[in-house]
Amino acid sequence: MSMDKTRALAEMGIKPVWRLRQPVAAAAPAETMIDAPAPQSEVPIEMLIELPQTMQPESNAPVVSATATLGWEELASTVASCRACGLCAARKQAVFGVGDRQADWMFVGEGPGAEEDQRGEPFVGQAGKLLDAMLEASGLKRGENVYIANSVKCRPPGNRTPEADEIAACRPYLERQIELVKPKLLIALGRPAAQTLLGREMSISSARGKLHRYGDIPVVVTYHPAYLLRNLPDKAKAWVDMCFAADTIADLND
Repeated sequence: MSMDKTRALAEMGIKPVWRLRQPVAAAAPAETMIDAPAPQSEVPIEMLIELPQTMQPESNAPVVSATATLGWEELASTVASCRACGLCAARKQAVFGVGDRQADWMFVGEGPGAEEDQRGEPFVGQAGKLLDAMLEASGLKRGENVYIANSVKCRPPGNRTPEADEIAACRPYLERQIELVKPKLLIALGRPAAQTLLGREMSISSARGKLHRYGDIPVVVTYHPAYLLRNLPDKAKAWVDMCFAADTIADLND
């Protein structure tokens, strides 16, 4: 094991190097992957957040209907000026996404925090440092065969969990990012990201260790790095999930 990988595992709280002592329950085989609903191209009007007239966001319906045809630069510009939900009112800037736009691995988080809102890049705070360690321990690196995005592109006030209407308003942008990247594997970081990709309520404990599916793309569900910073014992479980994801990619490449 390289020193870099050893340091990355230590950053994840897995030190001395963690080794699996008991077999993990077998993952569901690819042919039994759980289907997610087909991506939706419209945001239902009833899902738009109700705000006072002075803060009412502009209609995003024309943008949503055209999202499927947008390239990277047009999509990024549309996200930067989006006013489809109330999160636009307090943001410093929208946080689009970052990384290799032809990556095999695509990680989807929840939403920007304060530092991400300031810098315009996802996962740049302490949670981002831990995510980078998780990537390094798995032989990956931010920007190299890895793309990172969030379920919502604007910071929820107080770093709260995004609400259903906010996720619905941003969903077409995430869907288009997935269509453009064409990843071999999606990693859902946390429950909101998993529910966004799979379209149903679930707990992380029930979703881990199984292959789900977004359209034709396998989805692996694991903990959000911010959660792991508060719940250190679960870092070892996240390492199991990353190993499962690596095995899934290896099987797809065979």
